[in-house]
Order: sequence, then C-alpha cells, then structure tokens
Amino acid sequence: MSRPLGNPFSAFAATKYMENIFNSVIQETSDEVLIQQFKDGNKDAFNALYQRHLPSVYKRVRYVIPESDVEDVTQEIFIATLKSLSSFRGDSQFSTWLRTLTNHKVAEFYRKRARKQEPLLASFSEAKGRTDGLTAKMMEERMSIQSALQKLPENYREIILLRFAEDLQFNEIAELTDQNLEATKSLFRRAIAALREHLDETL
Repeated sequence: MSRPLGNPFSAFAATKYMENIFNSVIQETSDEVLIQQFKDGNKDAFNALYQRHLPSVYKRVRYVIPESDVEDVTQEIFIATLKSLSSFRGDSQFSTWLRTLTNHKVAEFYRKRARKQEPLLASFSEAKGRTDGLTAKMMEERMSIQSALQKLPENYREIILLRFAEDLQFNEIAELTDQNLEATKSLFRRAIAALREHLDETL
C-alpha cells in the first residue's frame, strides 16, 4: 500500500515560516547589534541596516537633490556607509551618524556641480521628461523648494528635513538636537518663514 502524499506546499510553507521568523528577529535587532555583527563578519547584517534606513535616506536626498541624481547619490551614501561602518565607534546613534554622512554626500554633490560650473538644479525643460508620475506643476514646485532649501542656513535646512523628510515629531527633534521643545518649535517657525521668503522670490 502506497504511503499518502504529503502536503505539496508544506516545504514551501515551512520555508516562508522560517523567513518570517528571520525577518522578525532582524527587525527587532538594534542597529548597534547589527553593526557589531557586521564587524564580526556577518555581511547580512549590513543588508538589514540598508533595508531599515534606505527609506529615510532616500526621502531626505529627494528633498534636496535633483530628481535625476537621487538614486546615484543615495547609492553613493550607502557605498560610503559600507566602507566606513567598521570605523563606527558608537559615540552617537547610527541614525545620527548616517544623517551626517548623508549631509556630507549632498554637500559633496553640490561642490562637484559648482566646480564643473553646472547649474545646481536641472533646468525645468530637462526635468519635464522625468516627472515619474508628477505633473509639470508639481515638478516645478519641487525644484523651487530644493533651490530654496539650498539658500537656507544649515540649521534651518536641517530642522525642515528632520520634520518633513524624516517625519520626526518636535519632541523627537528636540531630543535629537539637545534643545528644549519651545526652542525647537521657534527654530522651526523661523526656518519655515525663511523658506517661504525664498519661495516667494521664485514662484
């Protein structure tokens, strides 16, 4: 008598179950533990860090870099992260360290543009072909915001990016920047006023 066939999906289900457990463990693992695992030779630990922080880095870059260069700059940031991670000492949170690295790469992008005497932002006519689902008006507004952000003092630009690009609440920004809540809100109001002033000049 032949033995009954097992559930043909059991192996697949077991594999997916183990993947879900693995992903759950990764999600609950702190950045610091993942960094130590990477230093100990576990390359998958960097992949976990990459997946965790890619959305916030990409969104921040997209706020300040021309659309056509966002992916390249984001890639450069994580290549630099991979090369430098072994020297990370934990003096600050990894997210703070990565934010600083991101800002450095953005500044480097604009320095290279300036040396080549290229416009800081692509012309509107060039950008219209790369709207990626955006209307021409939305693309024009985005370019105007990027241009205005570049004209702001660094502390103004940073608090706007923390609030909008990283979706941080004011109490989180205050803790991150070591300021009290009222000072943080006051800085944000001044930054927004300055941004509007620059936008009024361009829109």
